[in-house]
Amino acid sequence: MFNIIKLNAISNAVCDYLNEDKYIIGEELGDYDAILVRSANCRDLCFPEKLIAIARAGAGVNNIPVEECTKKGIVVFNTPGANANGVKELVLAGMFLASRNIIEAVDWVKTLKGKGDDLLSMVEKGKKQFVGPELSGKTMGVIGLGAIGVMVANAAHALGMRVIGYDPYISVESAWGLSQDVGRAHNLEALLTESDYITLHVPLLDNTKSFIGESEIAKMKKNVVLLNFARNGLVDYEPLFAALENDSIGKYVTDFPNDTLLKYSNAICIPHLGASTPESEENCAVMAARQLKDYLETGKIVNSVNMPNASLALSGKFRIAVINKNMSGMVGQITALLAKSGANITDMVNKSKGDIAYTVINLDEKVCEKTIESIRHVEGVIRVRTFER
Repeated sequence: MFNIIKLNAISNAVCDYLNEDKYIIGEELGDYDAILVRSANCRDLCFPEKLIAIARAGAGVNNIPVEECTKKGIVVFNTPGANANGVKELVLAGMFLASRNIIEAVDWVKTLKGKGDDLLSMVEKGKKQFVGPELSGKTMGVIGLGAIGVMVANAAHALGMRVIGYDPYISVESAWGLSQDVGRAHNLEALLTESDYITLHVPLLDNTKSFIGESEIAKMKKNVVLLNFARNGLVDYEPLFAALENDSIGKYVTDFPNDTLLKYSNAICIPHLGASTPESEENCAVMAARQLKDYLETGKIVNSVNMPNASLALSGKFRIAVINKNMSGMVGQITALLAKSGANITDMVNKSKGDIAYTVINLDEKVCEKTIESIRHVEGVIRVRTFER
């Protein structure tokens, strides 16, 4: 049995995958094998020795001490793309709100309460102050073509927009999903100078902090609409505030409000609603549960932020999975110890990610605990798990 702790209210759909025959799911801290979490802070937790995995029902992992987990051989999963449709729809809503001045118009109409029979004539006279352009025919620039960026680009094209995308690291899978009518910006400057609307869909990393700064804003069209539903920290606030002040940016639409932004009438601040749909929450929960199940039961790793992805079909009667430092000769030492014990390897896979490597080995027969212990004591080995069929 595996003990799993839920640190947030997560959809009960996880029980369809983590059934009671093999899993005990609780909400009280104790001795647990894995964590299911959304927004709860894991950084202050004292992890038990047996903890081997944390699954975040969402994309960001800022609430998880990833570096510490890596050192301890704890696999951290996230669920990229599970909330993609919910975020896509909110980005489209943000575009409409910004273009058609809908929020300002609705607020103005509310001031007419009590005008009785005069209301309709006042509406007709006053509506011209809220005139705004249609999206069709305008140019949308999409920075980052992952799961969400691709969906936004395709949807914008379906609305009749000219769409250009920029992503020097686009995956083959994303490229297959992207409409052939979406143009390619060969560099960021080309996208910034051509776009009437710019939307960000990149992760927050050391090299993407303040990704949009003074020089990038200076290259944008006057009255551009800039949308950030990706991560707080991607836009440098000081030049953004200056651009909002002098109206060089027409509207800034974001899911990450702050106190200063609220002072600007041309900033539309949404309270982080990107994934706040029942569908997104369930999709994230289900993906997290499936990833935990695969890892706990077979050692398969998919969508880990700190370990390499590794998948190997089950064969033979025994499996050993090793997390170790990415050092020369590690696989040779592990297989030599297995050979010394008389074990026959039927299949194996070895993957690396930065300073970490992961090896999964299928064997004909069960290996004795003495051999497993000898592998655990190889310099550089962080964690060893075994599986029996």
